[in-house]
Amino acid sequence: MVVYDDAPGASGAIASRLWWLLRYLGHDSVALLNGGWLRWQAEGRPVRSGLEVRSRRTFDPMLRPEMLAKSLDVEAMRQDSNSLVIDSRSSDRYRGENETIDPIAGHIPGAISAPYTENIAPDGLFLSIDQLQSRFAILLGNIPADKMVFYCGSGVTAALNLIALKHAGLGDAKLYIGSWSEWITNPAHPIASGTVEP
Repeated sequence: MVVYDDAPGASGAIASRLWWLLRYLGHDSVALLNGGWLRWQAEGRPVRSGLEVRSRRTFDPMLRPEMLAKSLDVEAMRQDSNSLVIDSRSSDRYRGENETIDPIAGHIPGAISAPYTENIAPDGLFLSIDQLQSRFAILLGNIPADKMVFYCGSGVTAALNLIALKHAGLGDAKLYIGSWSEWITNPAHPIASGTVEP
């Protein structure tokens, strides 16, 4: 299965959540179309309108709970020096300067900022594997992927960081499904703002 979207500026930002969801359900044969629909059209590749129909197949899901994190997991991981919580939203949203969606601005204390858009080159394609490896080495240090959890506003665009991490050969991190939108609904959860924390 190949998934794609037409998200401008960061193609795959929406489709990457479907990529993650299918893998969470046990469907490993899934890929994200690099450059998405916009690149496909720009290259003059064949298109058509109408509904496509494929023969039915049976799929038996095999859930992978190790791929997701809940707020209790995030609370524990943010206080563990051997784990890492990563905010995938834009830097200004992370700092609490420009909250465009949620009623409360800021980020989860202890989280580092790694905007999902920075996985995409100016031509709309993913950075090369070497570039992604360098980016994540600087951001994530020596923390292994299974000790990381990514979040964003609503658990969608963080998946673009997850696919970039996987594409770079660095393994599978967790996705905090509820993300910032859920985190802020619990008044007991701490909130931070400002620049990247140590």
